[in-house]
Parts: sequence; structure tokens; C-alpha cells
Amino acid sequence: MKLSDRDILKRIEERSIEIDPADKVRFGPVSIDLTLDRRFLYFRHEQLSVIDVDKGLGHQDPMTQYDVPDGEAFILQPKAFALGATKERVKIPDDLVGWLDGRSSLARIGLMVHATAHTLEPGWNGVITLEFFNAGNIALALRPGMRVCAVSFEPLTSPALNPYDRKEGAKYVNQSGPVASRVGSDN
Repeated sequence: MKLSDRDILKRIEERSIEIDPADKVRFGPVSIDLTLDRRFLYFRHEQLSVIDVDKGLGHQDPMTQYDVPDGEAFILQPKAFALGATKERVKIPDDLVGWLDGRSSLARIGLMVHATAHTLEPGWNGVITLEFFNAGNIALALRPGMRVCAVSFEPLTSPALNPYDRKEGAKYVNQSGPVASRVGSDN
């Protein structure tokens, strides 16, 4: 059972759910829309021909960071992949799970906002890395500050014993921008 806008707002007022900054957050009936930050990571294909997912990226850094200048956009080419992040930091209590969804209006022009990772575990605290893929055949201009995704919340049957922010080996705790894969540190 998902929280309604009324319950999300109540949890924010109680500081059980934290959204920072909250000035541009817009509510849907069961979600909040978050906005896009200016930082992106994309692969430098010319420097890496394969990623061995069992070994991870190792000491290689195959991604380039691009900070979008004021008034400009990040251009995501057709069939291209890039990482971005929400401008807002989200903190989720131990008794809720969050669900990340792309916006339907963006999906209808070919933009996928998360390739697979849409679960925000209890105890999450940080900005959310977005896994952009342009499934269309026209380049897309992604502008900082645009509404890019929606987050909804669902109560757990009881608070998590091992929330993400206290979980041993959690790889993305307190991230403050888009973070490249750390698959090589899987146990």
C-alpha cells in the first residue's frame, strides 16, 4: 500500500522523510517529482572495449563527468547511456521503501530514467543516481532543474533490521552526485 500525497507531506513535516532542497518538489497523488542536477557521467568508449562485470571497473575510470553550464543542456544521443542525479537529497526512514519511476511524458519521447535500479531501500540517504537511456532515434536535451522522476513510498510490515545506511558493504551511502558502478566490490 503506497503513501498518499497527504501521508508523504505529513512524513516530510515530521522529518521522517527528508527532501532537500524541497522548494521545487511537486506532489502527485502518490508521489513526489524530483528535479535533475547538472552533473552527468558518460562512457568514454574509445578507452574501454569491455567491462568484465565479475571484476568491475578496477582502477580504470571509463566515465567522464560533464557539468552542464547555466542555461545549457546535456545532449543524450539516440541509443546512448549516461548517469545523472537528482538535485534533491532524499532520506528514507527504516520503516519505508521508496520506488523510483520515470515520468510518463519523458518515456513517451524515449527517455528511460532508470535501467533497472528503482528501489530506494529503507535507510537510504543521498541524491539518487539516474540511469538514463535514450531508446529513441532523436537526441534529447536534458536540462538541469527539469522534473525528471517521481518517488513513491510504501510502508514495511516492520522497520528494517539492516537499513541501507547501516548495512555492511553498502556501496552508495551518502552519495552527492552521480556515482559510477561499483560492481567490482560485490561480495
